[in-house]
Amino acid sequence: MATMVRSYAIQGIDGFAVDIEVTTLEGQPMISIIGLPDQSVKEAAERIQAALNESGYDFPKKRVIISLAPGDKKKSGSHFDLAMAIGLLYQTDSIAVKNLDQYAFIGELSLNGELRACRGILPMIIQAGQEKVKHIIVPVSNMQEAKLVQNVKVHGFENMVQVIKFLEGKITEATQDGRYKKEGETQEDKILDFSDVRGHRELIEAVVLAAAGGHNMLMIGEPGCGKTMIAQRIPTILPEMTEKEALEVTKIYSISGLLSNEKSLVKNRPFRSPHHNASLNALIGGGVNALPGEVSLAHNGVLFLDELTEFSRRTLDALRQPLEDKKVSISRVNSTNTFPSNFMFVTAMNPCPCGYYPGKKCRCTDYEIIKYRGKISGPIMDRIDIQKEVHPVDYFQLENAEPAFSSAQLRKRVEEARRIQQDRYAEYDAISCNAQMTTSMIQQYCSMDRETTEILKENCEKYGYSARVIHKLLRLARTSADLRGAENLSKEDIIGVLECRDLDKSNSKMVVI
Repeated sequence: MATMVRSYAIQGIDGFAVDIEVTTLEGQPMISIIGLPDQSVKEAAERIQAALNESGYDFPKKRVIISLAPGDKKKSGSHFDLAMAIGLLYQTDSIAVKNLDQYAFIGELSLNGELRACRGILPMIIQAGQEKVKHIIVPVSNMQEAKLVQNVKVHGFENMVQVIKFLEGKITEATQDGRYKKEGETQEDKILDFSDVRGHRELIEAVVLAAAGGHNMLMIGEPGCGKTMIAQRIPTILPEMTEKEALEVTKIYSISGLLSNEKSLVKNRPFRSPHHNASLNALIGGGVNALPGEVSLAHNGVLFLDELTEFSRRTLDALRQPLEDKKVSISRVNSTNTFPSNFMFVTAMNPCPCGYYPGKKCRCTDYEIIKYRGKISGPIMDRIDIQKEVHPVDYFQLENAEPAFSSAQLRKRVEEARRIQQDRYAEYDAISCNAQMTTSMIQQYCSMDRETTEILKENCEKYGYSARVIHKLLRLARTSADLRGAENLSKEDIIGVLECRDLDKSNSKMVVI
């Protein structure tokens, strides 16, 4: 009779159970692994044989067949090693274990029988908890991450011998030696602050508006004027992540292998800034096993694209679905994986090819400027709510000036506005800020008087705004009203958000023959 051992695998950002069945047959000693394993799973055969030998156990002189069920799902990763080795030892009566069905095993084996850390531990442990598995055995290096799940008893060990002694009741728990710390002890302190920024009062107000409503933003300015500096400090004024949001981000970083063994929950909002030569798969996600890309790594945080016009048009246009749907689907032959991508999109670009328009140093013609800006497609520009020009500051004039605002001051304003929005959308599960309002919600919460409507209509006809842009302007106006603590939109809110479309105004002044 075959022995069954429980383990887990990853699909998207969620785990699913894998039943590992082990049996032996008469024949040449070897291990056959079936059930759609990838190359890393197949190589487990050699690792298991070496680990058994180093741990003092003999490999059976029979043919070993290991089946990974369900057999119609692709299995990848080296974390099945421990479960397969325990199943083989139990099948050959080399170990005596009671209630093996109460345990699940996750861990890669070294040739010496030691347990190595695996990525994706968190979603697998969460799935095990939902299935009421009583005990999970993992490498001790993954304990910091595994301990985040409260409803499962997790045991960490350094090698396979310790695991076997624990299963046989010879030890109660392996010695941890302080290999993992309590939650929160390794969180990095924030070192960036808006108090470093001198000048740019109008731009900072636009940044607060974007952060308060979760709106997308484009900054246009010459090199060295402070675009990147300001973008890097946006996460410091965003509200703290909820426990649910932090867990979502931690799961994504776990399956991507970016979660340090010394850290547990990701508490600070992500800030991702890929280079402009990043590939489509790196930005959106993909690869053989469909790993998350930058848009998912920035989930619940900020995705910053510097030098926006230097990105390939194909790569930028691939951002349409993530920006609109807040998720990205990656299809492969054997499966389709969906990753969340609810991020604040912040970008920066130069105003012209030389970078100094409209200053005296610029020698670009209107045609060259329009062609340069045309590298960004209309659909992408439609999805950007705020377009602000960033003007250079006088260093010697502002060197000793007091900072306009600190991150703590700005964050307080953002949190107050977000609190209003959370109360307003409390009955909606997928809506947490104004940027996520649906069309029907815009009609309900963004009503205007006749004069305000005429102002909006006049500007929309002047610049040829699409219905999508008009909706974004209304969402921005709703956020502006929330920052003031007002219940209804006013004329000042609409005029204020229309002032946030600097690129449209600049383009309308161009004369191309």
